[in-house]
This record gives sequence, C-alpha cells and structure tokens, in this order.
Amino acid sequence: MAQLEKKSFNSPDETRKFVDKGKADVIQIAGRSVLRGTFEPGWKWSQHLKPIVGGDSCQTSHIGYVVSGRMRVFMDDGSQGEAGPNEVVAIPPGHDAEVVGNESCVFLDFGEVAQYASPR
Repeated sequence: MAQLEKKSFNSPDETRKFVDKGKADVIQIAGRSVLRGTFEPGWKWSQHLKPIVGGDSCQTSHIGYVVSGRMRVFMDDGSQGEAGPNEVVAIPPGHDAEVVGNESCVFLDFGEVAQYASPR
C-alpha cells in the first residue's frame, strides 16, 4: 500500500552551491528530485553555473514555479522570455538565464534536476 511521503526544504537532502550568488536545495521524494533554487541579484547561468557544469548553455529541462523575484531566459535559438511570481514555466534544454532586478529569484523546479548544478 502506498504511503504519504513528506519532506521540508528546511532540511534538504542536499545543498548545491553556485560559484556565488545562490544555491540549490534538493529534496528526494517519490523517487524524484525536487529543487528549490535561490538565485541572488546579479546571478547568471553562464557566469555562476557554467564553470561548475561546463557546456555552452544549460542542458537541463525545467518545469517550475516562481515563488519570488524575476528570471529572464535566453534560448539558444535567440528567443527569450521572462517569468515572475506565481508563474509556472517550462524551459527546454539549451538556454542561459539571469536574475532581473534587485530581488532574489526563488524557483521551485520539478523538471529533470537530479544533476542540476552538479559537476559533470
């Protein structure tokens, strides 16, 4: 019989630090990884995660909810978009991103984040 499973970001299973300007708290639940990213003002994937994970752009598929702050995403094909509080976004692999404004962006990510912000 299946049972309720519950965890809290107050005590994540793992915390992955960026070069600076943020971190990713990770919870393992129901056989999946759920991530809460805290991206501080001035954070940009190409500056603060690329040195850790390598590659030309982020290759993680994200499906998430913006709790606070704003994030701008630049797709490899040249398109771009922005997401803010109470918005849900799907971001395919092949992008860069940056925090917009002076508020940290807090993002709950239910995508393919098992290895996000981990050295490759």
